[in-house]
Amino acid sequence: MRFPGRFADALLADQLDHVSLSFLVDDLQIRRGGVAGNIAYAMGLLKQRPVLVGAVGADFAEYRQWLENSGVDCSAVHVSATSHTARFVCTTDETMAQIASFYPGAMSEARDIDIAAIAAAHDVDLVLVGANDPDAMVAHTRQAKAQGIAYAADPSQQLARLDGEQATELVDGATYLFTNKYEWALLQQKTGLSEADITAKVGIRVTTLGSEGVLVVDTDGTEVRVGVVPEVAKVDPTGVGDGFRAGFLTAHRAGLSLERAAQLGSLIAVLILETTGTQEWTLNTEDALERITKAYGSDAADDLAVLL
Repeated sequence: MRFPGRFADALLADQLDHVSLSFLVDDLQIRRGGVAGNIAYAMGLLKQRPVLVGAVGADFAEYRQWLENSGVDCSAVHVSATSHTARFVCTTDETMAQIASFYPGAMSEARDIDIAAIAAAHDVDLVLVGANDPDAMVAHTRQAKAQGIAYAADPSQQLARLDGEQATELVDGATYLFTNKYEWALLQQKTGLSEADITAKVGIRVTTLGSEGVLVVDTDGTEVRVGVVPEVAKVDPTGVGDGFRAGFLTAHRAGLSLERAAQLGSLIAVLILETTGTQEWTLNTEDALERITKAYGSDAADDLAVLL
């Protein structure tokens, strides 16, 4: 929501102990989101068939239809009998100050989801453990390890919530580790582990660097750096990292190199950057290949064409 004024003008310093305020807003936008939903949607557009794992409320029906129409398998989604789907509600004023609330709701029931049961019912070759209920993240990591299923550790915004022991357990044995530059530093601080220590515990380490592109460190220590696809406009950065992960994993699990995987991830990321909302973008094959050619060359476009 957008408030056409300043929150500061309505906040009285000597009255903060009994605030009671209501702001008349000019705009309301309701958008689909969530880490799992964003990644699954992007993979669906890339002609994959991702299995969405998460906990939702009875209000998920419309969102479910949207995802299924986009190629996402929602059969493993847990529907709560008592809570609504998690949501973030935010009001922004004309100075870009924000008052917001996050309601976890059904997300708290994600810890009851059994990865082993889902793997038995689906052809699962990789589990991405993304930002979720912290107990669920730990449980799903343990379940993936117990079943011998490769997993990607992607704690992202929940890293601040996890303690050092939990964070260490998440990364120890991960086939992939995804962080941005800040999260990479925070992970080292939280766990007390050095760069070398963490690198020894994971397979492939992927660190996104914003406008500087991405750094990928292979299992043998080889570094691959890939620049961004130049943007037409910077509209909304929300969900850019989710899109990158979808593109990267789609390409690498299809057998392409780390460089090509990072290039596809960067393409999906810029498409989201240029769109308001995390699932409002579309994929046009001809345009995508043209942009890949301009950014990375014709060989990259030829290699990635099969996935587009």
